[in-house]
Amino acid sequence: MSSQEIDTLSSALARLPGLGPRSARRAVLWLVKRRETALVQLLEALDSVREKLVECPSCGNVDTQTPCSICADPRRESRQLCVVEDVADLWALDRARLFAGRYHVLGGHLSALEGIRPEDLSIASLIDRVAAGGIDEVVLAMNATLEGQTTAHYIAERLEGYPIRITQLAHGLPVGGELDYLDEGTLAQALRARRPVG
Repeated sequence: MSSQEIDTLSSALARLPGLGPRSARRAVLWLVKRRETALVQLLEALDSVREKLVECPSCGNVDTQTPCSICADPRRESRQLCVVEDVADLWALDRARLFAGRYHVLGGHLSALEGIRPEDLSIASLIDRVAAGGIDEVVLAMNATLEGQTTAHYIAERLEGYPIRITQLAHGLPVGGELDYLDEGTLAQALRARRPVG
């Protein structure tokens, strides 16, 4: 049996994505064994982030500076704007280093079942950014879910009147994927998005 404090820490870690109760207990045990080094460093890092963490007023990214490091980077292509559902999506795309433009985080996706309406997302501020000018292309990088595609369609309709190019991430066959293992939705999207060879 462990103390109440250790149980509380395990329960808190278990709420993190990707960690269940057993993984959380193993992580706590590892930290306790290294309390003078790893635990102290973790506590200092968490305290520092808690004090300095801010949401970027321009794009919605989370950083320790405002504007965020992406918006403040003069090397970024300011005429391209990639719209994502969540900060995790922004970080995943930026980690790949394939998009050199700026981002806009919606804060979720439209969902009638969950009661998430356009007013609940940062769609109005996206429209304001486009209306202010200086943007040539908006890339809709929504998740390949029904809600994600509904959100992308709604945003595309709202941006119709602006002199910009609206693009969307391609969906379909993953690299290394075998047709026999793919679901029907992925196969259907891959067939619809087919392109000429050569």
